[in-house]
Amino acid sequence: MSVQKYSFLLILCGGIGMGLIAQPDLSLESFTQTPDTAVNKKEANEMPLADHSYRPLTLQLDPSGSKYVRFIMWHQFWMTSNNLDNEGSKLQLQPSLRRSRFLAYAQVSPKFLILTHFGLNGLTPEKLTNLGSDGDAPQLFLHGAWTEFKLSDALYLGGGLHYWKGLTRLSGQSTLNMMTLDQTRPFVHWHSLGITDQFARHLGVYAKGKIGRIDYRIALNSPSRNTLGEGKDYGGKSNLMYTGVSEMNKRGEPTANTIVEGYFRYNFWETESNKLPYISGTYLDDKKVFAMGAGFFQHPDGMFDMETREHQAVNHYAFDAFINLPTGNGAFTAYGSWINFDYGKNYVSRWGGTGTNLYAHLGYYWKAINMMPYLAFQTSNYDGLDQNPHALNIGVNYFILGHNAKITLEYHQINNDPREGGPNDVHQVRLQAQVFL
Repeated sequence: MSVQKYSFLLILCGGIGMGLIAQPDLSLESFTQTPDTAVNKKEANEMPLADHSYRPLTLQLDPSGSKYVRFIMWHQFWMTSNNLDNEGSKLQLQPSLRRSRFLAYAQVSPKFLILTHFGLNGLTPEKLTNLGSDGDAPQLFLHGAWTEFKLSDALYLGGGLHYWKGLTRLSGQSTLNMMTLDQTRPFVHWHSLGITDQFARHLGVYAKGKIGRIDYRIALNSPSRNTLGEGKDYGGKSNLMYTGVSEMNKRGEPTANTIVEGYFRYNFWETESNKLPYISGTYLDDKKVFAMGAGFFQHPDGMFDMETREHQAVNHYAFDAFINLPTGNGAFTAYGSWINFDYGKNYVSRWGGTGTNLYAHLGYYWKAINMMPYLAFQTSNYDGLDQNPHALNIGVNYFILGHNAKITLEYHQINNDPREGGPNDVHQVRLQAQVFL
């Protein structure tokens, strides 16, 4: 099908969709215009208006509501174009299920909490199977399962497959209320994804708490033994591999079995919740927040030198700042981070690399039309790459019911990154429809 036909279909579907969204309640206007209608004006005025407000799916276990089970479910459906940077390429669109998740947590005592989170990611037409049980298709798997005990407001202890991550704010970002369509790619904030963890979740123990305006999270984790791409160097200039946990040291002993990470945040204005690890991308106009943070990630002996047969440590640290400022007519949201990655000389990871990364995004929520245009940019300076990779995202959110029901359209671009675009850069258009309850 030609580009023109695709464009016509997209415009047609978009027009129909926006028309449906923009319709008034079927209700009253259409049924009271003519005298011969089946529903007269008096009856119409007595009909209750549809209630589209959101009420959390919560099962209360006591009259006060302090004991409860909270359920959250969400789907994120994408339509993604092919790489428009490829010479002579014709526009193609691929549907996918970016995320389909279910999460539940229970608080039956202020002293302890339990959480379970499962779902799938990245289901595309190529990965569908005839009966859903064969092949290498994404299947439902465990994203999180942990228990937590409260010792005081300043100290909670927990353990399991958890998301209490360090380094930056976006490392623990919620996928439900991102300001951008998704996490910036390459995933510098999820730098350990598929390398030492299971889809950005580690197996280990953590501590969290609040001390005045400071909140913190520190985790002690065990790395995965299955590394993405066998921990290879994507720059081709290093003798290192991120496979230290799979290699014995020179004394024949196992090593690299521990990862330590943490993040510390100071709230200047309103404080943010740390009941769950998922950090908000934008509060729209609901909250006035200015927070600054610092984080770290350390993996002693995580790297392995193929020539010297010696281990080296992984050491990352970062600083960031976030602001969400209501303006009366909407809200301004901005975020910026600086990350210093250290894997060892010239090493380039799947998502990061020895060197530095700068990331920033900003957006404005226009309340009158429930829209939020935004811009996101990142640039990296890695010792093992000849050129600095860049990424750019320009998009707009349309909020039907806040983050609970929204549509996002985004232009996505990556330049000078052999990990993402091969010989070509990446230029894509992406559309997302999200609903979560």
